[in-house]
Amino acid sequence: MTGKEFEAIRFTIYGKAAGMGSKTAFVRGNRAIITDANPQARKQWANAVTAAAAEAMNGRKPLVGPVSAEVTFCFCRPKSHYGTGRNSGGLKGSAPMLHSQSPDIDKLLRALFDALTGVCYLDDRLIWKVTAERQWTVNQARTLVSIE
Repeated sequence: MTGKEFEAIRFTIYGKAAGMGSKTAFVRGNRAIITDANPQARKQWANAVTAAAAEAMNGRKPLVGPVSAEVTFCFCRPKSHYGTGRNSGGLKGSAPMLHSQSPDIDKLLRALFDALTGVCYLDDRLIWKVTAERQWTVNQARTLVSIE
């Protein structure tokens, strides 16, 4: 084997990450119906994930063995985190340093890993280790991914 099979696959997905969303189930008549909280945003983001991953794969076949993933979801700070007037360039003292709000990191990972299935690896059950975080950015929202 050459070292090429073990090279990390690294890429960036630009735009705000969208999680799987909550599912709601209800019964209408004798049929069970399941709805998704935000299918359009999730589908757009999944398409961006697949495109970025395919470009990073550069024609390589999906991995067939165990893989590990490192993921950083970068979200733009809302305007409410910044001061106003002469303080408009700085963060308020009450602005959180860590991103610990919606979307849930587990839902973000589920959506990401589903979109990478068949592109970076054959099935997301091959992922044996995950390191993930959400953080604030002053630049464009994006997701950094490394698969090994």
